[in-house]
Amino acid sequence: MSKRDYYQVLDVQKNASEDELKKAYRRLAMKYHPDRNPGDKQAEDRFKEAKEAYEVLSEPQKRAAYDQFGHAGVEAAMGGGGGGGFGGFGGFGDIGDIFESVFGGGFRSGGNRGAFRGSDLRYDLTLSLEEVVAGTEVKIRLPTQVVCSTCDGSGAKAGTSPTTCRRCGGHGQVRITQGFFSVQQTCPTCRGTGKIIPEPCRACHGNGRVQEHKTLSVKIPPGVDSGDRIRLSGEGEAGNNGGPPGDLYVQINVRPHPIFTREDNNLFCEVPISIINAALGGELEAPTLDGRIVLKIPTETQTGKVFRIRGKGVKPVRGGLAGDLHCRIVVETPVNLTPRQKELLREFEKSMGKSKRHSPKQSSWLDGVKKFFEDISK
Repeated sequence: MSKRDYYQVLDVQKNASEDELKKAYRRLAMKYHPDRNPGDKQAEDRFKEAKEAYEVLSEPQKRAAYDQFGHAGVEAAMGGGGGGGFGGFGGFGDIGDIFESVFGGGFRSGGNRGAFRGSDLRYDLTLSLEEVVAGTEVKIRLPTQVVCSTCDGSGAKAGTSPTTCRRCGGHGQVRITQGFFSVQQTCPTCRGTGKIIPEPCRACHGNGRVQEHKTLSVKIPPGVDSGDRIRLSGEGEAGNNGGPPGDLYVQINVRPHPIFTREDNNLFCEVPISIINAALGGELEAPTLDGRIVLKIPTETQTGKVFRIRGKGVKPVRGGLAGDLHCRIVVETPVNLTPRQKELLREFEKSMGKSKRHSPKQSSWLDGVKKFFEDISK
């Protein structure tokens, strides 16, 4: 029986690209594969035909010979032979291999998969504002999984050693076929380690790891803030079956400060002063994180006045100039007055009369309120 044109077999144009050829072959192979059509001789023939066509057209030299001389040219180039059997071509020997190619190769075992990286750990560390601004070094103690010193991580009793899992041959994966699907799963016998431990170590019960507490010194760089993380490479849990250890992440939390609040690299605080200092002016000691400073209060200072002290904030953790300290003035109304003090205040109020120049903001506000009600009544 004469052979059909290979381009017709794959249902592609003569200028089809390599990707178009591969896509067409996969579609036909999935449709006519013998695993999917058991006992169907016609489907088997169509599968062989598509396989042969793809073998020729996917190789540049064979395709050139076929385009010029047809089937005769291909047979001459192949030494008189035709297409191969089910298992000898293109990596598509069974339906599982077709799935592997279509979905990107996720079904094949890549060797012994028994070595697992250890888990990452998190440690919440609470520090004071002073500590994170200046930087410090603290010691932390945490529970973790470490390599068992008795069996050196093998999980086997002294004098014995793990053996290769017979079911998966040490790969940690087994192929399971269900109908026309063929996939790989973790070996249920060795649980993916590829090894069996006939006599487990008594110290770790065959796990290869034991739980211990360890103490670490953590350097806190100046300028860190709540939410920042410090990564300590290799200080997490020990790996399993010879795998690398995980990492430790130290999560920074900063306790609220009784005086200062922080926004980015700036510090803020409120400075209460008496009405006498606010009216007459003077000097006042104000706190910073590295000592005290003297604020010069000008006369007639009002609540809300902000004094900015450059460089007294927080130095950025990645370097650069430190932020600023912002001191907000709050004029405090006197409380717990004696009768005599109240009398003096009333005399002081009378001395100012009804002049607006002593309370310009109050006068301006009252004028605005008066105008507001006048506009409503119109």
